[in-house]
Amino acid sequence: MLHRTLPHARIPELPNPYFGKVRDCYDIDSERRLLIATDRISAFDKILAVIPWKGQVLTQLARYWFEKTEDISKNHVLGYPDPNVVLGRKLTILPVEIVVRGYLAGTTSTSILTQYRKGLRQMYGHRLPDGLRPNQALPQPIITPTSKAFDGGHDEPLTADEIVRTGFLTKSQWDQVSQTAIALFARGQKMAADRGLILVDTKYEFGTDRDGNILLADEIHTPDSSRYWIAQGYENALKNGTRPPSFDKDVIRAWVVDRCDPYKARIPNIPLEMIEKTSRVYIDAYEAISGRPFVPDTSGATTLDRIRANLRPYLPA
Repeated sequence: MLHRTLPHARIPELPNPYFGKVRDCYDIDSERRLLIATDRISAFDKILAVIPWKGQVLTQLARYWFEKTEDISKNHVLGYPDPNVVLGRKLTILPVEIVVRGYLAGTTSTSILTQYRKGLRQMYGHRLPDGLRPNQALPQPIITPTSKAFDGGHDEPLTADEIVRTGFLTKSQWDQVSQTAIALFARGQKMAADRGLILVDTKYEFGTDRDGNILLADEIHTPDSSRYWIAQGYENALKNGTRPPSFDKDVIRAWVVDRCDPYKARIPNIPLEMIEKTSRVYIDAYEAISGRPFVPDTSGATTLDRIRANLRPYLPA
């Protein structure tokens, strides 16, 4: 079923569209938003490919985590009208992306491993010790916030002081989102460890509702927003200086980085073999993290046809 993909969810009959890197969204009224997870995969501020079943995996895995963390943070979810779709509260997204990191890892230009290799030790308001090896656990998890690039541009690193001083967030808002993020990450690490996995790092997005309440938005602890390693292979990889076996889009990011500078050069076409491998990684990640079998929804002539049918109740009168 690798031919069945959702490269986009452009539905002209739905109102007020907004098309992101991965999700195509529609504001159906002043308080509700439909977020449709496509099968696009993005990295390095670019769309790399379309990965079969990725959108369904992201939606269902985020659903799993939202339900497991409601006691820590309220979230934007109102319902799931389709396996690829979230009906959510319309929020004003806070202009800071909260990234929590537990290990010296990463491949992007803003990752702490990339910066550490350049000789930097002071970053995002934190001082990292000398002598850390790539992929080694940090003394404690840290938050590495970035400005949220709503125009599709590149996120810029921030410190906690800069966030408050420049007015991105109030002191009260920063205290709440940073404390919530650390608590969510701790829950995620514990549950991942119980499944034989390591939650390495992750990003959270928060927004405010019309009453000013801060809610968790977007997604949580998915292979798109998080890095997962398989615990069984971690120690050997750390010892040998190799990349730990992973359950995330590092698979395709690493393939790209091995072939070009993705921020400067044209990214080569992703071969079918890598697309199939990445699809399998997403499905395996869902099953390993949730402990549930992944059941692809093959109803409808195409995935887009199925989604359009399921979203008919939300069409304008």
